[in-house]
Amino acid sequence: MSIVEMRVPTIGESINEVTLSQWLKENGDIVKIDEPICEFESDKATLEFPAEAAGKLIYVANEGDDLEIGALVAKIDTSVSAGSSNGKAPKAPAAKEESPAKEETPVTSTPPATDSPPAAPSYASGHPSPAAAKILKENDISTASVQGTGKDGRITKEDAVQAVANKTSAPAPKAPASTPAPLAAPAGNFSRETSRKKMSRMRRTIASRLVSAKNNTAMLTTFNEVDLSEVMKLRKKYQEEFVEKYGIKLGFMSLFTKACAKTLMEMPAVNAQIDDNDLIYHDYADISIAISTPTGLVVPPVHNAESLRFHEIELKIKELAEKARTGTLTLEEMRGGTFTITNGGIFGSMMSTPIINEPQSAILGMHTIQQRPVAINGEVLIRPMMYLALSYDHRVIDGSTSVTFLVKVKKLLEDPVKLLLDL
Repeated sequence: MSIVEMRVPTIGESINEVTLSQWLKENGDIVKIDEPICEFESDKATLEFPAEAAGKLIYVANEGDDLEIGALVAKIDTSVSAGSSNGKAPKAPAAKEESPAKEETPVTSTPPATDSPPAAPSYASGHPSPAAAKILKENDISTASVQGTGKDGRITKEDAVQAVANKTSAPAPKAPASTPAPLAAPAGNFSRETSRKKMSRMRRTIASRLVSAKNNTAMLTTFNEVDLSEVMKLRKKYQEEFVEKYGIKLGFMSLFTKACAKTLMEMPAVNAQIDDNDLIYHDYADISIAISTPTGLVVPPVHNAESLRFHEIELKIKELAEKARTGTLTLEEMRGGTFTITNGGIFGSMMSTPIINEPQSAILGMHTIQQRPVAINGEVLIRPMMYLALSYDHRVIDGSTSVTFLVKVKKLLEDPVKLLLDL
């Protein structure tokens, strides 16, 4: 017997532990080399773990286990091949096993479909891709109820999305006509049950970082409000042409990202971070965008936002958001970031104090747009207004600097022509 030990590989400099989020292959399955056997969840991303050899898979760790780098995950018995009877490779029906030679000899008098045994299913048949597995798990859908349309019958992300849509649109099962309707629960019969569920690694990491940011930074927040009348006029006037040329809508995020990036280049202190007794300044603006996912908040950066055009920023944010929600962000895509933007307005938040994303020194909070009366040149007018919040580390950024930064961003958004002309 030849055994290959599968251990947690080195994933990144700052990652010392991962969680085995789910097995992609069953215990005892025959696996091929480089075939994904399980998924690891780190504090930054979800990663597939490929088989290092071909053979029979033997579980060592369990789903939900926290594993240090180098910990034993599984073993692969390489003496068991895909065609061996010792593994879980599919077998032909018993009636046909007695005379395999006949099975291989074509029969000309009858159609092959009725006289030949069915083709052995592929190892991928009925198994979901990582993205599909997440979607099915989150919506409590069994893989057995989903027909895979991918290669060799693998369940794709599209199959999972369709299964969720079918589940949502399916009518509720009706009780037989002869079955009496259930009686209503008597008054006062309230549930007192509780349930316990282990926090995901991402949720635990988010929790520890939030506490760290509150305890280890001198965090303050300054507020302002911005009149988005001109931004909305700009979007309305050029939206159709923008979509026609670039294939994506001009959203608020690219305008806010560009305004922040331009101001960060003018005010490097807000773009800096503290490292022991040193301050590290950046001559670029990597703007992290907070994205809400079913497993928690992730903040992948848009690199060199100061040098990108508006449609490039929109396309990049869309790409990062899609990957974040399907759990396919790579470690490289999560790395970096000098400043963060979070938009609580999409959930209806009117005002908040965002928490700094360490080791960064500042974060901008956007909020919902509301039509409000404002005084302009002695007149009361109704304008689309948004509250802005800038949380900052007072060890790095002075109060006057934070206020000036927010005012500059406000002015660029209220006169976006200056932003477009780089004035």
